[in-house]
Amino acid sequence: MDITEKLLILGESAKYDVSCSSSGSARKNRPGGTGNAAPSGVCHSFTADGRCISLLKILLTNICAFDCAYCINRRSNDIRRVSFTPEEAARLTIDFYRRNYIEGLFLSSAVLVSPDYTMELMVKTARLLRYEHNFNGYIHLKAIPGASPGLIDSAGRLADRMSVNMELPREAGLKLLAPEKTMKDIIAPMMQIKNSIAGYASEKKSVKSAPVFTPAGQSTQLIIGATDDSDKSIVKLTEGLYRDMKLKRVYYSAYIHVNDDKRLAAPGGPPLLRENRLYQADWLMRFYGFSADEILDDSDPFFDARLDPKAAWALRNLRYFPLDIKDASYEELLRVPGIGLKSAARIISARLFKLPAWEELKKLGVVMKRAKYFLTINGRRGGEPAISEKNFRAGLLEKTAPAEQLELFGAAPRAALL
Repeated sequence: MDITEKLLILGESAKYDVSCSSSGSARKNRPGGTGNAAPSGVCHSFTADGRCISLLKILLTNICAFDCAYCINRRSNDIRRVSFTPEEAARLTIDFYRRNYIEGLFLSSAVLVSPDYTMELMVKTARLLRYEHNFNGYIHLKAIPGASPGLIDSAGRLADRMSVNMELPREAGLKLLAPEKTMKDIIAPMMQIKNSIAGYASEKKSVKSAPVFTPAGQSTQLIIGATDDSDKSIVKLTEGLYRDMKLKRVYYSAYIHVNDDKRLAAPGGPPLLRENRLYQADWLMRFYGFSADEILDDSDPFFDARLDPKAAWALRNLRYFPLDIKDASYEELLRVPGIGLKSAARIISARLFKLPAWEELKKLGVVMKRAKYFLTINGRRGGEPAISEKNFRAGLLEKTAPAEQLELFGAAPRAALL
């Protein structure tokens, strides 16, 4: 089989992995080298002007020793199986880069023979790129759960970012759907990567020539809908991963059934809507100061289909509103639906000179159709009735049709987005 045919198969298989952001690296080119991960175009998946950068995103192989119920590449599926050699993968990356098709590499793999055997092939690919082809561009390597610490360390010194896919939120889900995997095997490399990032960074402060270790950090991915886990349990897990593992990102992937397996949760609810709500909640935790327990509670562990998590929180906590722009803190303004990071900062800056009027808030970036219910200016409302859940829902939601799940693939069979 020629390399073009392999690329079609393994590139198609790699699309199920969503944790491939390239932000955060600052690896510079060396004299006579190829590629550079330092320019802004390679530091972000999407630039400020909306331009999308390109990564060669492939599996090293789709031949898998595991039989995970949710995976299209599982051992028991009858699909075409192929593998790149490390030399082929490295040469393909360089050829694509020189033709300006890509700006970096995202390399993942099914488990060929064993975790160590697979990880060794991935490390060899990265080593060929760095030292034989002198490639200084962006490389994201997937760490294989169960691989030895020595191989994880070697990978981290070659890659700009690494990721260990947790996939399922609980040990019970792994035992049911992926019996060859254990949470211990997943957590161990995540912890090693976290500790190594800190250790190498500390060494770098005193020894400038010290090597770097995954300068863009690590990430993970969670599959949404393959098990019956609640949104609250997923949000709590995410909070713990950011706190304990110092992850750069947690990615969420809506699962759409590709395998007929009785162990999988019954299809129900729009998985892409849950995915979207989780990303919104993730943003609230990372940038808005929300805790997981504030976003969802035990009495209602799933997201509201009609309201984003921030608006839903505000309606559950009306005791904090209305908020007066005159003396509200930056942190308090961030909790108002319709006010974001930039608009909150603009309000704080503007009121140093003059208290903004109602008609000026929109110019500061405030989404007034949401925020007007939760604000006063110097004790005065903007003509809206007192805030209540009924008023807010009536004013915001009843003018729009209920959200619908969009078909990604039309009438064609849909693939799992994981």
